[in-house]
Amino acid sequence: SLMAKSNQREKMTQEIAIYQTLNHKHIVDFHDFFDDTNNIYIILLELCRMRSMMELHKCRKALLECEMRYFMKQILDGIFYLHQHRRIHRDLMLGNLFLNDDLQVKIGDFRLATRLEDDGERKKIVCGTLNYIKLEVLTKIEHSYEADVWSVGVIMYTLFVDKPPFETSSLREMYSRIKQVEYKTPQHISKLAMNMVVNMLQLNPSKCLFFVKLMKDIFFSSGYMPASLPLSCLTMESRLDTLELHCNRKPFSEMNLDDYSEQEIFLRVANSLSRKAKFNNKVIEPQRSVNFDIRKMLQMLKKQIVVVLKTKPARETASSSDELTDPAAQPVIWINKWMDCSDKYGFGYQLSDDSVGVMYNDGTRLIMMSNSYNIYYINREGDELYYTVKDYPAHLEKKMKVINFFLKYMNKHLLKAGGSILMKRGNKLFKTSYIHQWFRTQTAVVMQLSNGTVQINFLDHAKIIMCPLMAAVTYIDHDKNFKTYRFQTIQENGCCKPLADNLMYAYEKIKFMLTNSQAR
Repeated sequence: SLMAKSNQREKMTQEIAIYQTLNHKHIVDFHDFFDDTNNIYIILLELCRMRSMMELHKCRKALLECEMRYFMKQILDGIFYLHQHRRIHRDLMLGNLFLNDDLQVKIGDFRLATRLEDDGERKKIVCGTLNYIKLEVLTKIEHSYEADVWSVGVIMYTLFVDKPPFETSSLREMYSRIKQVEYKTPQHISKLAMNMVVNMLQLNPSKCLFFVKLMKDIFFSSGYMPASLPLSCLTMESRLDTLELHCNRKPFSEMNLDDYSEQEIFLRVANSLSRKAKFNNKVIEPQRSVNFDIRKMLQMLKKQIVVVLKTKPARETASSSDELTDPAAQPVIWINKWMDCSDKYGFGYQLSDDSVGVMYNDGTRLIMMSNSYNIYYINREGDELYYTVKDYPAHLEKKMKVINFFLKYMNKHLLKAGGSILMKRGNKLFKTSYIHQWFRTQTAVVMQLSNGTVQINFLDHAKIIMCPLMAAVTYIDHDKNFKTYRFQTIQENGCCKPLADNLMYAYEKIKFMLTNSQAR
């Protein structure tokens, strides 16, 4: 970066010096740099291809408690390491908590970080991001490690509630709320989780719990904490019933179900759900209350495509080089087989995780997980009811026969779209997506998944899969080449004409979906 002012070089040098002394699994790795008279080049920082927790928050809005335990444990572990080495980050926020391919937290951006000469030293410089700043920092009162504790408290609250605790439209009111430590306590947050937040959002440093104690907080032992999370959680909440059964982190299909009686499985499932659940009328809160709004995801995708189309991306000689592709933006899940039997039964499909679903003509849905054992049924009211292939109500008998018919036919007669592409590790540990709506035109089948992904299969066998979260499109051409491009890359470099034409077509169909009620 160009050092326009002398103090910029000093700040950059200080950031590099801090990076060079750090080595921890939850801190972004720094590898090397060089400089000249005008510039300092940081040439190697650890690549965090899953972006940051800011993007996770934008899509998911609020996390489940088990997911919170997973992420908070790593955040606390990383900050505790910093404090052990007398470093204060001073700009902790969601955008500076990066995620690698395994969804491990990596703390980065040390531009405002500082080093203490001893544990008793206090700082007075005003720095940080307003929503996350402690009062002492704002008012230039001496501060130390507790400034980071406060910021982590704000992060935890934000991930639970969907917005920072002190956020208002008025800057004056925000200052006032920070000064009074005034924030709402939502009823959906457990008492133990809220107690941990309260212990971090303390104005008096003597009352503030530091990380050595926070890491032993009862919140972490009060419920299930997964050892890892699959990429699915970027777009959808955890399917806790399946996740808890995977104590050895194996896909569900590899488990020996004979080790458990059906009663034991149901008891485990019922105890693991954070939402109200009841088996054998296994009523789960309506799917209509999922953490993200499918319509908003569609609006987001429309805006992304508009920006691309404004650049007139079609290039007769556009490079199809793999250098422009980004495998990290590959969709989490897509439709690899489908059958339209809506003249009699409904629309059947198979997803890339090998789960199978049917949208029946009566407006209900049935999804069979990839283990071919667990199923969930979505009635016309949007309620999710969980069963197994061995235990389901009599009124589902005909629908079970239909889904098995679709499964056998697709396995025997249809090829997988993107069948040569490996699924991202761990996706099968979470409740799969399902088709939210679909419709046919003279030239294509348009399908939208419940995670916001829109897929269009053209009758000439080309396909596009558009993910608003990743801000990317996957293009499967006539030769079955599977390539994923960020929308930003297409804006800057253009794309082949067939893909540009398909994006224009997608824009028109997304407009149709937004102005019309659900197609099917």
